[in-house]
Amino acid sequence: MNGDRIRVGDRWYVAASAARADETPHVLKHDESFLVADRYGDVDGTGLGEQGLYHEDTRYLSEYRLTVEGVRPMFLGSNVKEDNSLLIAEFMNPDLARHDVPKGTVHIFRAKLLWQQCCHEHIRIVNHGDQAARFGIALAFAADFVDLFEVRGSARARRGRRLATEVRDGEVTYAYEGLDGVLRRTRLRFHPRPHALSEREAVFEIGVEPDDEFHLYCSIDCERGEGAAQRAPHRSHYDQAYRENEDARRSAQEDACAITTSNTLANLWLRRSGSDVAMLSTNMPMGPYPYAGVPWYSTTFGRDGIITARELLWIDPRPARGVLAFLAQTQARQSDPARDAEPGKILHEARKCEMAATGEVPFGRYYGSVDATPLFVALAGAYWKRTGDLEFIASLWPHVLIALQWIDGNADSEGFVRYARRSSDGLIQQGWKDSHDSVFHADGRDADTPIALCEVQGYVYEARLLAAEMAQALGDGSLARRLQAQAQALKLAFLSRFWSDEIGMYVLALDGHGKRCEVATSNAGHAMWSGIAAPEHAARMADRYLEPDFYSGWGIRTVARGQARYNPMSYHNGSIWPHDNAMIAAGMARYGHTLAALQVFSGLFDASVHFSQHRLPELFCGFSRRDAEGPTLYPVACSPQAWAAACVYALLQACLGLEVSAQRAEISLQSPRLPAFIESMEILRLGIGNRTADLRLQRYGKHVGIDVAHKLGDLDVRVRM
Repeated sequence: MNGDRIRVGDRWYVAASAARADETPHVLKHDESFLVADRYGDVDGTGLGEQGLYHEDTRYLSEYRLTVEGVRPMFLGSNVKEDNSLLIAEFMNPDLARHDVPKGTVHIFRAKLLWQQCCHEHIRIVNHGDQAARFGIALAFAADFVDLFEVRGSARARRGRRLATEVRDGEVTYAYEGLDGVLRRTRLRFHPRPHALSEREAVFEIGVEPDDEFHLYCSIDCERGEGAAQRAPHRSHYDQAYRENEDARRSAQEDACAITTSNTLANLWLRRSGSDVAMLSTNMPMGPYPYAGVPWYSTTFGRDGIITARELLWIDPRPARGVLAFLAQTQARQSDPARDAEPGKILHEARKCEMAATGEVPFGRYYGSVDATPLFVALAGAYWKRTGDLEFIASLWPHVLIALQWIDGNADSEGFVRYARRSSDGLIQQGWKDSHDSVFHADGRDADTPIALCEVQGYVYEARLLAAEMAQALGDGSLARRLQAQAQALKLAFLSRFWSDEIGMYVLALDGHGKRCEVATSNAGHAMWSGIAAPEHAARMADRYLEPDFYSGWGIRTVARGQARYNPMSYHNGSIWPHDNAMIAAGMARYGHTLAALQVFSGLFDASVHFSQHRLPELFCGFSRRDAEGPTLYPVACSPQAWAAACVYALLQACLGLEVSAQRAEISLQSPRLPAFIESMEILRLGIGNRTADLRLQRYGKHVGIDVAHKLGDLDVRVRM
């Protein structure tokens, strides 16, 4: 694929001149740092070239390889623990004729963890032979301090200054002074001290007696600025990092809602999803924020954070609060065309890397999304209904009001909110499908701006209704009535202008000339999710999305087969996105088409079984399901991705018709159903603050029996059929 040619249309395309050397790279993340390694636990720079240790979107370690007497050890297996705390890799020695050590004599165990800007590694070597084993082990390493946007394919005219590498006192320190004036250092420390140490390699002469062990520790610190981390890689420091990591994970899970089912594979999917959301969530001063995905989007994205928080809201409202607080703090205050910023607009993404700081990319704080602002308002309303936390909503209210002002200011004469980029470097398309070729007419022509997207009008509709409820609760009845009237007027105009009998759903968009993009896409399903769809239209779409041109057997395609630009291997024009499917399924269930939602749920469950670690990626290819085969991977998809990880919770909520209302002090289930792959399920500690209930659900044919096993506090559980 010619990345240079592609980027003429879409500068921010993720280039790929080769396939992944390892189709399931191992990933660790903690706060602003993440590691992408191969199955050996090494960073070898092959494949897409995305492997490395990164901090704040800069690669601090570009090579890290373990060898035994100059060759790779014999691979036994590797995995990341289910809770994402450790990367484990195991090996045995090859035949070491020079030292008379037969293969399989020595077991080599590697464990890696990330904690507070540092990658800690413990290498344990055990001799299972009957004679002493003596041989050499080497760790080769390098640091290129490449910006993540360079890894993605962006060329740079010039870079910063590499400083001299320091090798002293058993340490190696690489340093780079960026064009942003920031000093970045990679510091490698070893215990015990290597027998030989250079700028590129540490060599250890190992001697292990029979049934004895040798332990080697390495720490790789990512340092930014003048301050240097003061720690040595002794065992006590590795153990301390391990304990603190474990304590933080346990603390985050205390009193959290827990879900288990009768299906072991479904439980693996649920546990993987929970662990991935926890790993991707970064602790900000105002609360946890789910970073979008590794490796390309490990930062704050407005849209991704909001939708992930909505998916999680019924089981855990804390991410929603963290997302709302951060996005309120970073809300645009003034107009800045270079960043597509306008007063009241909610952040698209924020980056801390060198190229963002120098303005080589506009993403230091970039506001080029049309949907993050209404989604922010709607999340605030949904959070209030879920928690009853009116004090927090009152503190957020000024931000909600200027967000509503931005929405009003970007509506056309028909009331439709539109977008057109102002930044020459910004995103051309500014909905969730933000690749440059994602909005087009039935004949394949590009849609001219300013564009009114189908799903965005639904988001605005829901935002106004929920803002009206918040306004009423805060004592502003006049504003509440105006918002309700605006929402109803928008709905009438939307139903009139966007519905197409010919394609059986709402059109993708209206272009800048008011012409309809009559393309059958997944976007229209979001109109059910937001509630703007007419019931008769929702009924038709629920059936339409399960037709073979849309439903692959694994999920719903972003563009129906046979439409212009359809390509099952494209990013947005025929692929399958789990979060997109979950939103459509939730919309189906909202309008009473729960059986259709269950089919979507079942397809994604079947897909999860085939993916490594039961982890649904950001997206996968839209090829039709074939007997005895799994879904087809998309080569540059983020995995894990937050809204893909959290989609299982949205799917469960949809099929159970489950809502938690603080205003009514009630958990309600509307015509609950369970998919065929789940016979029974337990939901523990679901509730509002200290008021919780434990629910047991049992499927009886098409019906679900619900037992309240335990309850604390004044909380009703109601089932409505």
